Amino acid sequence: MSLRRTVLPSGLRIVTEAVPEVRSAAFGIWVNVGSRDEDARSAGASHFLEHLLFKGTKRRSSLEISSAIESVGGEMNAFTTKEYTCFYARVIDTDLPMAIDVISDLITASLCRPEDVDAERNVVLEEIAMRDDDPSDLVHEVFAESFYGKNALARSILGSVETIKKIKRDAIFDYYQKRYRPDQIVVSVSGNIKHRKVIAAIESALSRDGFLDRASAPEIRKSEPFHRGKGSVGLLPKKSEQAHLFFGLPSVDRDDPRRFAVGVLSAALGGGMSSRLFQEVREKRGLAYSVYAYAQQFSGTGHLGFYAGTAPKNAKEVVRVFRGVLEEVASNGLSSEELLRAKGAVRGSLVLSQEDSGSRMSRIGKSELVYGHVASFDEILARINSVDSAAITAIAGELLSKSPTLAVVGPFRSATVFENLI
Repeated sequence: MSLRRTVLPSGLRIVTEAVPEVRSAAFGIWVNVGSRDEDARSAGASHFLEHLLFKGTKRRSSLEISSAIESVGGEMNAFTTKEYTCFYARVIDTDLPMAIDVISDLITASLCRPEDVDAERNVVLEEIAMRDDDPSDLVHEVFAESFYGKNALARSILGSVETIKKIKRDAIFDYYQKRYRPDQIVVSVSGNIKHRKVIAAIESALSRDGFLDRASAPEIRKSEPFHRGKGSVGLLPKKSEQAHLFFGLPSVDRDDPRRFAVGVLSAALGGGMSSRLFQEVREKRGLAYSVYAYAQQFSGTGHLGFYAGTAPKNAKEVVRVFRGVLEEVASNGLSSEELLRAKGAVRGSLVLSQEDSGSRMSRIGKSELVYGHVASFDEILARINSVDSAAITAIAGELLSKSPTLAVVGPFRSATVFENLI
């Protein structure tokens, strides 16, 4: 079997996938903490910490961390989401032991020095400013605030200017020590590897400083379902050449078996140039350049959303087209041709995304972290293939008839112009 799983006494989970036909290897450490775990005062702490861990450890400076990977032609990075944080590297297979040692060092021995906190604070503030200058990005933040209301999912992963300016080094370091525990971590490795050798290298690297001494059962995030916002308009007035629209609806959570049907429905509605919304908004009416849809699932909740960027004068018409298309599909489902295209698109995208060791590492790491197991490709493809017309009609009728939340970023003074459209 190419997929292997080991749980250490500390609760740390390790999943590997051997791909002997490649000469690369990818290594990732997935931590079960994200912006959803923060309170209002510490908003942005998970992402800020992600930055800080690259600033230096007990054994390496920030330059030594980056040069170790780059000097062998590898790549290294990290990202933070609402529910988890990932640190990863991709290198030639013979350099994997070094990559394991470097990335593990970030997790076990980062210093988070006061001077580094102050320097990186400015970097994060610049990242927030860059986000705020991109209305096509900002509209998703406006939607989250409107849709998720008082829940932590409503807050930006980056935090706010106010919280980032106020957060102290001791608060971040305390967050680091409490959240970065073996039972909260999954390590995933993919490429030209041997499972036993990988386990030995990981144990050696992560056992430094007593990191693996705290034994605990692995923890899978579970959240109770909660009420989502609906029937509202979130507007951020902003001078721009386009109006950026995000039309979102309550959807299934990540544990719902119907998520495969939602994925196919999303692809049919806005997954490519042949999708229903692309054809109606761009091809037939010429109202937008960028039109797409996606389904987002979290623990206990989720949403299905549709984006378009259009001239401000056409914004109301685009919303009407969105509503008309969704109402039509809610009532009548998809044509057999649309269903076949959408299933083919989802299958093909999944398979093509696994053509490199980095993508494979991400799939198995995320799956183990959020589900507690890694489904095989055959299992996933079978679930996609099982989506039939009846399943699409049922899920479309349920989701697309719900009251939407509309987020708008553009040159508008009031949201009232859109309120009668939703």
